[in-house]
Amino acid sequence: MTGALASLRVVEIAGLGPTPFAAMWLADHGARVIRIARPGARHVLGLERDVLDRGRDWLELDLKSPEGQATARALIGQADALIEGMRPGVMERLGLGPDDFPGNPRLVYGRMTGWGQAGPLAHSAGHDLTYLAITGALHAIGPADHPLPPMNLLGDFAGGSMYLVAGMLAAVLKARESGQGQVVDAAISDGVAHLMAMISGMRMAGAWQDRRQANILDGAAPYYGCYECACGGHLAIGAIEPQFWAELLMRIGLDAMGLPDRRDPAQWPALRAILAAHFRTRSRDDWARLLEGSDACAAPVLSIDEAPAHAHNRARWVHGDNGPNPAPLLSRTPGVLRPGRKLQPAEALEIWCAQP
Repeated sequence: MTGALASLRVVEIAGLGPTPFAAMWLADHGARVIRIARPGARHVLGLERDVLDRGRDWLELDLKSPEGQATARALIGQADALIEGMRPGVMERLGLGPDDFPGNPRLVYGRMTGWGQAGPLAHSAGHDLTYLAITGALHAIGPADHPLPPMNLLGDFAGGSMYLVAGMLAAVLKARESGQGQVVDAAISDGVAHLMAMISGMRMAGAWQDRRQANILDGAAPYYGCYECACGGHLAIGAIEPQFWAELLMRIGLDAMGLPDRRDPAQWPALRAILAAHFRTRSRDDWARLLEGSDACAAPVLSIDEAPAHAHNRARWVHGDNGPNPAPLLSRTPGVLRPGRKLQPAEALEIWCAQP
């Protein structure tokens, strides 16, 4: 094994969305992760191949059976960490809860849920969108007349997976220092609320209006948004600072003296209309050739299919044959992709328990 986390052994209880993404990230950076899946389980989205399952071996266990529980308990007993995304109490009922491994006091027990392990909503069902709904983030995203679901990137993966990973790595560091593990209670609603720190801080300081498309970063400001081009594609503009705004205007051929004052929000609609008409005079790729690589803070809005071919993404090896490559880039111990394979319970125990 190579990678920064080569000394880390993690058992993953198969789940959806945030738990496999967290396990994939750990495996991408060298952790030895073994996945326990339900026998015959099919992907809820009907996928034959899920990129999130890459980089780790797996086995099928019926965790409701004594045999399945025994195998799982043996694997977890030798692990540094566990990832699970069941509803609160499920793992305890299976005899696989945090208190069921006294022989492994260093175990870091990572729990991923939408609402957390406690609270009025803890035992109710939900999905990314409903978890976002109580954080203030969903209310702030989208056009003025209705909130817009930001796919499941903000909730499942940013507020969920990456907070689980950060919490588990912090707990592993402490366990190696103290000899004592702990439970990491990662709730998507908590993580997204924490991600809102800057916006919440601006609101408390009176620098953010509590409505959509009324602020600098939510699509209201004409110098921070997307514009349709002649080809139907879009160009993203992020020229917030005055010097970047001046660079943008110079390159696209507009004179700041003849434009509405961008410092006055009341004049934003008029300024946006002028910019929109100007950007519709050329194609997205024409504008990109003119602006990319400058301090105009502009970039073409690429589709999912177009993104891997972009020169910058290619130069940084962002995309590979098995989805996006490991990120971030580490100079001494870069992430690496390795194939996983299906194991039988006896084989999994032999391999797992033989590792130092």
